[in-house]
Amino acid sequence: MRSIMVLNAKGGSGKSVIATNLACFYALDGANVVLADFDPRGSALEWLAHRPPTRPRVQGIAAWRGPFRVPRGTEYLIMDSPAAVHGDQLSALAQRAAVLIVPVLPSPPDTRAAAHFIEELLLVGRVSRRDPSLAVIANRVREQTPGFQDLERFLKRLAIPYVTALRESRNYRRAAERGLGIFELAPSLVAPDLLQWRPLLDWLEHNRRRGC
Repeated sequence: MRSIMVLNAKGGSGKSVIATNLACFYALDGANVVLADFDPRGSALEWLAHRPPTRPRVQGIAAWRGPFRVPRGTEYLIMDSPAAVHGDQLSALAQRAAVLIVPVLPSPPDTRAAAHFIEELLLVGRVSRRDPSLAVIANRVREQTPGFQDLERFLKRLAIPYVTALRESRNYRRAAERGLGIFELAPSLVAPDLLQWRPLLDWLEHNRRRGC
């Protein structure tokens, strides 16, 4: 089983969007996927509640309610973490996943918050900068803007894999409102978005093959 967690202590960084789209991608690929929502707001499970029964199945777990058992036969466990997670709670969450993805938004407050969070993750999460299972991505970016350029410089200085940048796109909202992933919208509509997802998906596949 592959366990992937999307986490950042800063609320609004797009964790649920990343988690639900990953779940959708693997379900479309024919895998048995479980989406565990650790956030009491339940954004990931709300997406799942709108998912049409005709689409590839994703099983949801309200993980914020307490201990849970991963269903037998699960091939991918995608976990959406809560905001404002620190200390022992952060350490416990980080240990649940084989792969950690940290999305960061292109604004000075979000960049500063991400810097503090990543330092804490390295300290309490038993994760190293050289750990091949930890990566950051830029999220909701507008390319060629000063904010995005500053964020790229920051991410490249972290000595942690900076995998891709996902643009600000209405397609994510269009998909989420229908319980879909961006991979399920018309290819002509989402072609630029799919190109941006490819490096992240390739990085995850590379880690899977390495057994990380």
